[in-house]
Amino acid sequence: MNIREIAKQARVSVATASRVINRNPTVAPQLARRVHKAVQELGYFPNTQARALVSGKSRILGLIVSEITNPFFPEVIQAFEDIAVQHNYEILLSSTAHDPKRMELSVRRMIERRVDGVAVVTFGTEDSLIADLRFRKVPLVFVDVASGATGIGNIRVDYLHGIRQAVQHLAALRHTRIAFVSGPLHLRPAMARKDAFEQAMREIGLEASAGLVAGDHTIEGGMQALAELVGQPERPTAVLCSNDLTAIGVIREAYERGIPVPAGLSVVGFDDIPLSQFTIPPLTTVKLSQAELARLAFQALTDDANGAGEYLLLTNLVLRRSTSLAMAPAS
Repeated sequence: MNIREIAKQARVSVATASRVINRNPTVAPQLARRVHKAVQELGYFPNTQARALVSGKSRILGLIVSEITNPFFPEVIQAFEDIAVQHNYEILLSSTAHDPKRMELSVRRMIERRVDGVAVVTFGTEDSLIADLRFRKVPLVFVDVASGATGIGNIRVDYLHGIRQAVQHLAALRHTRIAFVSGPLHLRPAMARKDAFEQAMREIGLEASAGLVAGDHTIEGGMQALAELVGQPERPTAVLCSNDLTAIGVIREAYERGIPVPAGLSVVGFDDIPLSQFTIPPLTTVKLSQAELARLAFQALTDDANGAGEYLLLTNLVLRRSTSLAMAPAS
């Protein structure tokens, strides 16, 4: 089956059939309907690889995430695919499992597949990968790359905006012993969230260093973090976490230890994954919009800057029921 047979069946020229199949809007509606009918009747599927060779565009975008099992990323994937489909693109998906070599291999394979652009949404990009790919001819967009990187798209997340809101919210509830459970500190975004917490605490005159615990952005890590915090001489009355999975782990460990949330411990997460509104109690968290992240990534890959430039993503506090007025800490 080829386009000539489609043209013959539809009683149009091969050029007209080609324009219809390639979604050229200049074809008269009645002719376009005949071509579409012929395509359906004959079961024709265009050779996308051949089309890409001719046009120089594959209409495929690559999307690389850290781990599909993390509830944050399926929302990003779905939103990115929805936007791509609306604009007549397909997506090629890969996950890195936090392995820099695997991420580099994924990007290179996508470029070999002649994708029109690659969004690397991993929240922990290795600087060496950007250096290795600086001569590539396909648009690339990353999240929170190092300052000074040129020729690529960078979605910069304003962590301070939402974390400042969270800290001020807890302070308004009379919490002065506010702990922070970070993510893996070798990842730039995790360090940025920790730095934002420390700055927000300094702004209201509170000490941050005593309540800092290193986590790993997992539920188990959150449980271990709270176990460490309750062992301190002065137990915190509130805990701000670097992501929602950590916060869920904190709530679970608090339950195991008989610490009521929020009456005995206020808990705030970060990300606003869908699960956060269904925890008991529903989790107050800092929202990093997955839909907006996907929109900015698509925009960066398809705008006139050819993937270069910076795009700002704000964070905002979402109030639910895991925070309340501070009570005197247990002695």
